[in-house]
Amino acid sequence: MTTFCRSAPSLALGLALGLALALTLAASPALAVSGPPPGFVLSDNAEFAFTSPDKATGIEQYKKDSGDFEMKWQAWARHGGQMTELKPEQGYPAGFRFTSDSQWLVRMQKTGSGEQDLFLYHVENGAFVSATKQSLSDLAWAYFHSRPDTKKMKLDYHISANLMKGAETAYRWLGVDWPDNRYLLISLSGEMDKHPKNVAVKGLADWKCRYDLKTGKFDVPKMFAKGNVEALNWEIKR
Repeated sequence: MTTFCRSAPSLALGLALGLALALTLAASPALAVSGPPPGFVLSDNAEFAFTSPDKATGIEQYKKDSGDFEMKWQAWARHGGQMTELKPEQGYPAGFRFTSDSQWLVRMQKTGSGEQDLFLYHVENGAFVSATKQSLSDLAWAYFHSRPDTKKMKLDYHISANLMKGAETAYRWLGVDWPDNRYLLISLSGEMDKHPKNVAVKGLADWKCRYDLKTGKFDVPKMFAKGNVEALNWEIKR
């Protein structure tokens, strides 16, 4: 009896330590189960899968049929054994482009017929997270409407922000010598409901601006000035 009484506290202490260790491991982020929620299935369309230039990160897109012809799509970045959702959830699949250093990722997200948003992500602690509080397209439109030459233009439909090709090569095809992994070129388009009766369609066509990944600011390079004036006066006559 004496021996039993002396070992009881040790047994209780061992059980308590074991329980604490189990709770700690269960709460450990490294062991947390990540991935799409139930009901989402991986798309088998190869066009919806993307891989970073360094081959370390893959983008997977999952879909869920919510009924009444409504689909939900989630994009996830897989890095080793870790998966991170690239929010927000959308109603369509998206296109993705990495910078050449695999540190930045742009999501080209269709939102409707002829309409598109852009989202920007950046690597932090080995995972892609949102790089801006607002979408990149909202920031680009805010810049557009902040300028004296464009602030009065009101667009009604087919509002689209597009990432110009060449981000991976610092837009060398344009004949520029910009630093690698520094800039993103964005083109903005949209159409108006209210326009002259003798004009079939009037709006904005391919107005260009540049986003600086280092400073988070927009500008318009001089090379786009003339084209942007034409973009502001775009119309199709009947």
